[in-house]
Amino acid sequence: MRPESLSDFLDAARAAFAAHVTHPDATASLYRIFTALESPGEMSQTPGARIPACAHLAKATGLAHFADPSLRRLIETFAKLEPDLQWRPRSGDCTNAGPGFAENHANAYIVGPGGIERRSDVWIGMSLVAPNIRYPDHTHPPEETYLVLSPGQFMQGEGNWFEPGIGGSLYNPPGILHAMHSGDAPLLALWALWAEPKNR
Repeated sequence: MRPESLSDFLDAARAAFAAHVTHPDATASLYRIFTALESPGEMSQTPGARIPACAHLAKATGLAHFADPSLRRLIETFAKLEPDLQWRPRSGDCTNAGPGFAENHANAYIVGPGGIERRSDVWIGMSLVAPNIRYPDHTHPPEETYLVLSPGQFMQGEGNWFEPGIGGSLYNPPGILHAMHSGDAPLLALWALWAEPKNR
């Protein structure tokens, strides 16, 4: 059985994605993700842990930033869940990362490898980036949908940097190069990846 805090967050995430995501490929991906989540996975017994970059969480999750009811509910449920998350720095290639990146970002799986709910088909988590930090260029096989919860810029492929704004969303097809960059405020983004082949 899922903890109530996780169930409440996943319900809020589903509603927030539904309210803000319009890209048809993202909508299809999210349908696969939340259909799969109707069957719970194995729950982790590992306690939550923060790293120094988590000092920016309070500012990034201040409810005054979120007038939209679905986003406000998402942040409220996240706040209850967050103490159980294992925050970690990014591992692997850090091409084009900005100065100070290593100690000024944090990622946490909520569902997926290292998440509160351990599973391989669905990865849902949060990224937090301190002010004025460039996240490295990176790519991965699973398709990904972002729900952006702060100011900040994003880049996809060979395109220009753009700012989705709070409540904005973007879809990363499998294998596309992408990155993000915070401005004067911390960047917070929720991501959902479908890690199974589309024909399964």
